[in-house]
Amino acid sequence: MPEPHSHDRHARLLAYAQSLTPPPGWKAEVSGDQIVVTAGPSVIHQWNLLLVRRQFDAHCPADLMPSENTDLASPRVGKLRNPDLTYIPLSAVDLGGSQVPAELAAIAVEVASPSNPENDLVGKVRDYPLMHIPLYLVIDPREGTLTLRSEPDGSGYRRQWTGRFGDGVPVPAPFSFELTTAELLRYPSA
Repeated sequence: MPEPHSHDRHARLLAYAQSLTPPPGWKAEVSGDQIVVTAGPSVIHQWNLLLVRRQFDAHCPADLMPSENTDLASPRVGKLRNPDLTYIPLSAVDLGGSQVPAELAAIAVEVASPSNPENDLVGKVRDYPLMHIPLYLVIDPREGTLTLRSEPDGSGYRRQWTGRFGDGVPVPAPFSFELTTAELLRYPSA
């Protein structure tokens, strides 16, 4: 449990990050005491995200909607994260604004960046369970791998499934389907 002054510091950091206007194609996130600014995605990144989103959309419960690059906020733990794709309740529209409470998200989907993969593979693996996001899917076009984490316990995820491009990913409820990955593309070798 953060100390009271720690909560105030996190709230100020979140407010500051929200006041920033990154250049076009960039986004700002907050993790702990850091503001992380990342560049926009490549065409391969967007292709992979499109393939995944189409499948999730086809299995999306009627009370959820897809949202790309939505700020998921968790002031209690001082986190503001912006997944490539998330599914949130339709009722989140009533909240207005540009932020959604992180605990409302059904999943966070990330396509790892070639320039800063640690943000998705380390930082968000640490942050998303703290933010009570029940499912976290990471697609890594650098390595051609996928990882689906589930059952957050507040300090991490209790379950993890790992596979390679071409494997079927067993996505649990509320989506309940097997994600096909044969058409995902890898980033070109440097």
